[in-house]
Amino acid sequence: MFSHMVIGADDIAASKAFYDAALGALDVPAGVVDEWGRVVYSHAGGRFLLTRPIDGAPASRGNGSTLGFAAASTGAADAWHAAGLANGGTACEDPPGIRHGTAGRTLYLAYLRDPAGNKLCATHRVA
Repeated sequence: MFSHMVIGADDIAASKAFYDAALGALDVPAGVVDEWGRVVYSHAGGRFLLTRPIDGAPASRGNGSTLGFAAASTGAADAWHAAGLANGGTACEDPPGIRHGTAGRTLYLAYLRDPAGNKLCATHRVA
């Protein structure tokens, strides 16, 4: 459904270090800084970008927003969570674990906030 996602960050270096580590745990290659100073991650046909806001105002997190990343296994979600915590992220929500979703789905979810305060989730669909 989505071709790309872009989020704002004031400290691009800190955000790149966080996402290189956290997304690296999900086998996503390190981000590349483009000619506009944005950090671009490309994986499985999608793109995720970090940028300073174009309007020059400080970046702000989306209240009520969560950006989800697919994890191939519960171990990958745990590795993502650990790498994020070790690189400037903070834990939020419940600890990583099984959650029961709608329509009988079983999910393994791990939540973090990135250095800019954006809420993130690594998701593995168990059943």
